[in-house]
Amino acid sequence: MYHLNKNIENLERVFDQNNRSGYLRLDLNESPIGLSSEFIEQTLKEVTPEFVAQYPQTADFKEILSDHLGVKPQNLCITNGSAEAIRYIIEAFTSPNGKIVGAAPSYFMFLVYSSMYGREFIKVPYNDDLNMDIKNILTKLDNEIQMLILLNPNNPMGNVYSDKEFKILFEACREKQITLLVDEAYHYFYPRTFIKYALENKRVFITRTFSKLFAMAGCRLGYAVGHSDDIKYIQKLCTPHNVNAFSMLFAKKILTTPGILDKLIKEFNESREFLIKELDKHGYKHKGEAGNFIFIQPKSDAQTIVKKMKDEKKILIKSYEKVGNLGDCLRVSIGGGSDVMKTFIEALLDIDK
Repeated sequence: MYHLNKNIENLERVFDQNNRSGYLRLDLNESPIGLSSEFIEQTLKEVTPEFVAQYPQTADFKEILSDHLGVKPQNLCITNGSAEAIRYIIEAFTSPNGKIVGAAPSYFMFLVYSSMYGREFIKVPYNDDLNMDIKNILTKLDNEIQMLILLNPNNPMGNVYSDKEFKILFEACREKQITLLVDEAYHYFYPRTFIKYALENKRVFITRTFSKLFAMAGCRLGYAVGHSDDIKYIQKLCTPHNVNAFSMLFAKKILTTPGILDKLIKEFNESREFLIKELDKHGYKHKGEAGNFIFIQPKSDAQTIVKKMKDEKKILIKSYEKVGNLGDCLRVSIGGGSDVMKTFIEALLDIDK
């Protein structure tokens, strides 16, 4: 008998995004310029026919990554982007019709996976000042909740949680036996991490990606960190050889080449400092204390600016409606150094009149 999963039938998804080649990409929180050509060329010298022909080997890379993080390999599950890790955590640690609590707006795949597996996603809205009051989260955490999802920092709002706030939420989850998932996709732009909770406690997970600071969005590589007793269940859901050899090779080279990571962090800090200085100079209100993105309140229509940026300036950015007390806003990815940010700000000043 034919069958179609109703959760999939009614699931709304967007596929095959328009060609973004030839544009300055400030819309999806990627690195606008990527790794240096010299670094890529040097890394590709290690690609041999045998390298391409054989199945990827994860043990060596897992050792390197675990050393970098200061964890044991059994605390790690390597995944095809952090989105895969998030998917499997939701699948493994919540049940059909189970309830998941998370901030909204947030990374859209939390809602997608919840719908895909027939879970109920309970949204916690932001205050008008775009801050998240943890009291609003706590009121949602009853004995029927199976998972709380936090992002530190959160995309697109850029808010973060203090140690005190996180400990309160952690204790509430432990008391009510709620699995806690913390997405740290933007960790390197904001160094505070709650990884120790995932190492010392069951049912606490950290997910991260190589797509942002590491400039490897095209390679699709991420991971989950957690207690070894829990990580093994995520590993069981992974398909064989779920992570490709090229992504691990590039990540390995970044982690083991002295100075690469520091250079990427320095470049980002210069970008952010320059952009904020220029926005303040020209009287723009903005929001986003962490992450590689920022909300900007324009002086004219946000959607018109996005279209003109693409058509006239070959720059891709996003617009968001009703962003708290900022109203309709632009969201712009930060990165690429001061020259990239200068290109953006000059285009904005020319269009936003």
